[in-house]
Amino acid sequence: KDPAVPLPPFTPVVEALPETVPFVGPEAIERQTGIATRARIGANESGFGPSPRVIATLRNAAPDVWTYPDPENYALRTALAAHVGVASDEIAVSEGIDGLMGLLVRLFVAPGDIVVTSLGAYPTFNYHVVGYGGDLRFVPYRQFHEDPEALAAMARQTNARMVYLANPDNPMGSFWPAGDIERFIKAVPETCLIVLDEAYLETAPDRGPPLDTDQPNLLRLRTFSKAYGLAGMRCGYAIGNRRLAGAFNRIRNHFGVNKLAQVAALAALDDQAYLHEAVTAIAAARSRIAQIASDNGLVPLPSATNFVAIDCGGSGALAVRVLEGLGQQGVFVRKPAAPGLDQHIRISAAPDRDLEILAEALPQALRQAHSGA
Repeated sequence: KDPAVPLPPFTPVVEALPETVPFVGPEAIERQTGIATRARIGANESGFGPSPRVIATLRNAAPDVWTYPDPENYALRTALAAHVGVASDEIAVSEGIDGLMGLLVRLFVAPGDIVVTSLGAYPTFNYHVVGYGGDLRFVPYRQFHEDPEALAAMARQTNARMVYLANPDNPMGSFWPAGDIERFIKAVPETCLIVLDEAYLETAPDRGPPLDTDQPNLLRLRTFSKAYGLAGMRCGYAIGNRRLAGAFNRIRNHFGVNKLAQVAALAALDDQAYLHEAVTAIAAARSRIAQIASDNGLVPLPSATNFVAIDCGGSGALAVRVLEGLGQQGVFVRKPAAPGLDQHIRISAAPDRDLEILAEALPQALRQAHSGA
């Protein structure tokens, strides 16, 4: 027995991976620095919270948590199907979009298979691809937008198994109208699965192309984490044809969506009036963030999401110093990491109390950043 080989061994793919968490949360920052978070405006959560109807439903449902959730997610799939206008077996429900991504990669990507995405796009997707041994190929952003035309071209050139596009986009907040997305879908070979991440769809100018579940290679991912205000519940869903949606049943954790998440999502879906109020509040907060940025000589990018990307006017290192300066004042924000995007910071829409803290903290953070402190 070779003492240099740890036992039991991991798979070769896993052995090569680092132990990592794709995101550093405000809780970890508090533990590391001892600085309490005063404004939690970095994770694209909804500071406006969920519908009061959701809170009441959760209170009423709490005594039943001793029972397992419905492993078929039947009531939620049925309600979602009626809401979006497809059949219930064209809906799959899982633990947020992150959970759906992991299942999709497991379903379609074998070690060495090529997967196309944008350089700087949502990192959890990359995390899952690498975790199953996929071969990531990157397309640069074009003027702070993901580039659908280039993504489709690389998918064709590489015979990719999967291509990922977020619309609206995280981390830049950009958006492509429905016609552009339709052209992208048509340009991707039918042998390549299109993962269209629509996490921020409720805050977008339009709802994208009409749902077409006859499309054999398209899955659209949506969530209750953003405009619905349920990020902590972890509930998302996929829309696609019966073959694609049904495939999740082969490998998913059938009790993965917990009972309270199921009832909360149902209650949130049932309160579209509150969703409209939340989307209106998010739009107002975006305008306020943009104004705070402009007041400090920074350039806010147009946003179709619940956050605003702000150009700090220098290098990525300058943006890091701005982010750190805000963190020293208890203001939690994040920033893109990819070259070409990393001169920005990203600030989530939030109630006025949090944005007032931002308005007070940003000038000092900028002074420190420019002084090199």
